[in-house]
Amino acid sequence: MCGIAGEFVWGARRADVDAVARMLPALARRGPDADGLWASGRVALGHRRLSILDLSQRAHQPMFDPETGLALVFNGAIYNFRSLRAELEGRGHRFFSTGDTEVILRGYAEWGEAVVARLHGMFAFALFDSRAQRILLARDRMGIKPLYLARSETGVRFASNTQALLASGGMDTALDAEALHLLFSLHAVVPAPRTVMRGVRKLQPAHYLMIEADGHEHLECYWRLSARRPEQPLDDGEWRERIEAGLRRAVRRRLEVADVPVGVLLSGGLDSSLLVALAVEEGARDLRTFTVGFEDQPEEKGSEFEYSSPVAERYATDHQATLIPNSEVLRRLPEAVAAMSEPMFGQDAVAFYLLSEQVSQHVKVVQSGQGADEVFGGYFWYPRMAEDRGGDWAGRFRRHYFDRDDPEMRDLLAQPPATDVAGDWLREELAALETDRADSFIDAVLALDATTLIVDDPVKRVDNMTMAFGLEARVPFLDHELVETAAAMPPHLKLGDGGKKVLKQIARGRLPDAVLDRPKGYFPVPALKYVRGEFLDFMRDILGSQAARERGLYRPEYVQRLLSEPDGHFTRIQGSKLWHLALLEYWLQMHVDAA
Repeated sequence: MCGIAGEFVWGARRADVDAVARMLPALARRGPDADGLWASGRVALGHRRLSILDLSQRAHQPMFDPETGLALVFNGAIYNFRSLRAELEGRGHRFFSTGDTEVILRGYAEWGEAVVARLHGMFAFALFDSRAQRILLARDRMGIKPLYLARSETGVRFASNTQALLASGGMDTALDAEALHLLFSLHAVVPAPRTVMRGVRKLQPAHYLMIEADGHEHLECYWRLSARRPEQPLDDGEWRERIEAGLRRAVRRRLEVADVPVGVLLSGGLDSSLLVALAVEEGARDLRTFTVGFEDQPEEKGSEFEYSSPVAERYATDHQATLIPNSEVLRRLPEAVAAMSEPMFGQDAVAFYLLSEQVSQHVKVVQSGQGADEVFGGYFWYPRMAEDRGGDWAGRFRRHYFDRDDPEMRDLLAQPPATDVAGDWLREELAALETDRADSFIDAVLALDATTLIVDDPVKRVDNMTMAFGLEARVPFLDHELVETAAAMPPHLKLGDGGKKVLKQIARGRLPDAVLDRPKGYFPVPALKYVRGEFLDFMRDILGSQAARERGLYRPEYVQRLLSEPDGHFTRIQGSKLWHLALLEYWLQMHVDAA
């Protein structure tokens, strides 16, 4: 797990090494253990290292192999690297390191860009082929690792976060009106390749981009999720066995591929508690678990210690529970926003930030339960969508999910796009799934969520907040083989029993009944949902600031309506609309205005 950066140019230019060097400090927290810079003609590659595998200098990056003429910077973890290494050694390849980085490099030497589809894990990398004078940029199937791009007429820069690209200088930071429409419709999700800045884009999950010496680009999707039932039907028991086997295998892989101890973020919910149980069953010893909680509000509890503590006791983990006061949430909020590569509306961003700080003092790697709700149907809006029989698929989806419909967007934005951007995007995505990759509406919804929406909401949030403290988060529920199995499983095994039925069956007997039979919990930060007191003052100051007035992004009457009734305007999935407006404006002031 690291931070990568670089530039590739075409024509008579040479890569701007100084620009790449300027990017590295913005990646330092992602990789606090070492840094490196390598340049040759049209390419410059930069790297910040978090040492997880092969802790020696042999595994430092950028990694250059004079034998093949290949140079690589890589962020992530390849869980099948040992089997790939054995196969490559059988083909005559010799290795000078023991980690997973060199396996990508040697794999490209053997298979070319086809190596990407052979990798099982989370990754984003840039590989320069000095003989062909071309560069390969790639991202993992589930989009767990980020890769941002900024193109010019003569080259492309890339990095693990937008902060690094902005630090390199010369970025077009004008706001993308269509991206804003998506942002405010899909609770901060701006699907790749867009970001809110016109000059910054991101590589799509499950894609690789090959750029030739003349600037010609070839973008390839190397994996698509199918949500169709298998030709040979399975009964419920057989499905449960397959899911359990797949989840155990995913947990085991994420324990074994590390030369440092691995902990678990234990929220007190089903997902993370099940990870603890399976990790212990798979041989984890002296397992460390971590929980964070916040002050209660009258409407909502701020901690789930009553559920996490019994799980820790049952499995005898070395457990740490931390309660964060509201005063600390507000004081540390600027740091959490500074760590965001894109605006994030999820109130739990600051929770993950503060939790990651605590965890990073003890371990470098943790397993986390992100993805279980999207893959196994855990959210309350899925049954509502399933029961809604009115209209087309897109209509059923947006009625229960969109934060704002297009008419409200025109009340919100001073300069809205001419079309219903989010609605058009949704119709196109669901139509593609309905045509050839999904057996039912709910199958399509879960596939869209798992491969697209989750990428730019909880997955990105966890990556940004954990990496702000050099902490690697691994997500077994997003193991792509497990996701494939779950996508093919009948919906009743996901939506049944209040959601995640099959996971509850697997967990029964392993976890306390109170954890399994409780209502669905979230990662609550009540003070950012029920906006009052100093939090309301903070948001009023942000939205009334000179920078906000000069930007003129929002219609003043819409802002005033929310400020006058901060507890009266929530999205369909229970987010604070006022927080959305304040967060985007604060993010722009902190990142774009300061660039």
